[in-house]
Amino acid sequence: MGRIFGTDGARGVAITELTCERAMAIGRAAAYVLTKECGSERPRILVGKDTRISSDILEAALCAGLTSVGAEAVLLGVVPTPAVAYLVKHYGADAGVMISASHNSVEYNGIKLFSGEGFKLSDETEEEIEALILDRPEEITLRDGVSVGRITRIERAQADYIQHITDCVHSDLSGIRAAFDCANGSSAVTAHDLFSGMGVDGRYIAEEPDGMNINYECGSTHIEKLAEFVKARSFDVGFAFDGDADRCLAVDENGKIVDGDRIIAVISKYLKSIGQLKGDTAVVTVMSNLGFHNYMKQNGINTLCAKVGDRYVLEEMLKYGYNIGGEQSGQIILLDHATTGDGQLTAAMLLKVMTDTGMKLSELVADIKDYPQLLVNVKITEQTKGMWDKTPSIMAKIEEAERQLGDTGRVLVRESGTEPLLRVMLEGIDEQQVNTLTYAIADEVRAALC
Repeated sequence: MGRIFGTDGARGVAITELTCERAMAIGRAAAYVLTKECGSERPRILVGKDTRISSDILEAALCAGLTSVGAEAVLLGVVPTPAVAYLVKHYGADAGVMISASHNSVEYNGIKLFSGEGFKLSDETEEEIEALILDRPEEITLRDGVSVGRITRIERAQADYIQHITDCVHSDLSGIRAAFDCANGSSAVTAHDLFSGMGVDGRYIAEEPDGMNINYECGSTHIEKLAEFVKARSFDVGFAFDGDADRCLAVDENGKIVDGDRIIAVISKYLKSIGQLKGDTAVVTVMSNLGFHNYMKQNGINTLCAKVGDRYVLEEMLKYGYNIGGEQSGQIILLDHATTGDGQLTAAMLLKVMTDTGMKLSELVADIKDYPQLLVNVKITEQTKGMWDKTPSIMAKIEEAERQLGDTGRVLVRESGTEPLLRVMLEGIDEQQVNTLTYAIADEVRAALC
């Protein structure tokens, strides 16, 4: 993994890094591989996109690649990433593609691939596509004449996805006043109809995408504006999505941010109370707070930790048959209803819990106590990727931090799978100690690798 595809598809600065030529090559290679897997000479591949200005350009290039080898490209228009994952199976397509860089700023874009079952492609399949593009492009045969593929469009994609979420929750949410931050992204085309249709008295911000304002000072990466909005206008709750709406973070009625760990805890406890938490277990990542784990244990819920990345959370869920999992960042998988993280489904389920229990969000999360935790992102270069754990001075700082924290905390250092960053995270019972040790490691990374 890593030559083209990271932990969440192919991603880079649109047009200059994730070029039109690369998008076309991904389309050709993906269609070629998927043709072999599905056994169809003319596979139908759904194509969705987010609102960023480069998405139209990459859509055109990608579709040119798909159709040049005989695949049918079926355009969904602007939809959330989880809509592609759902609709590919709902429409009986052979695969799906989402053009999006998720929570990243507008200059980035990405290509995510889904199987006919709605799951992100396995590492092995992505590696085969990479090998065709980079090592064996001559194996791909272009079509001509009447054997090339067509490009068609489905106009009802947004409505069909909205109906799916409505059917999943199946609740009257009347009486709840909620604010929604759509990040000027994909949820801007679905959130209003979805939540008003379920009875929510909603107000929507960052719902006017212009191609350039996706994730700009809004959405789940800038949730402080939503927090102020909810508190100032006395809303019951607020939800912030990211650019492609596969993430959701919440804000309680006091403007306090509720992260993915807490959302998973609340929904897991509710599912357990109604006998629907499979294996009495939630799958999370190594980034989850120790306080979260303690809360889950106190409520008779097991936690299983996966590597960071929703694909690895999903792998563990599928392996053991669990039905809820996710990340602190708000990418939460409710496997009974979705095959990938779905921000709007998560928000609707949390509203259902509030309605069914009659409790405020602040009350639902009141007993979840966090250990002090600090995450510092250090920007690295392409040349220094993969070098941090081979650098003696950095490893010495990490070992010293682990010695000082002992059994009361932990150190986690990892490279981002989607950005050129090294993430340094420490957790412990003494906040000042955590901060001091985190910055000591981060400073050493900058000195050695930047």
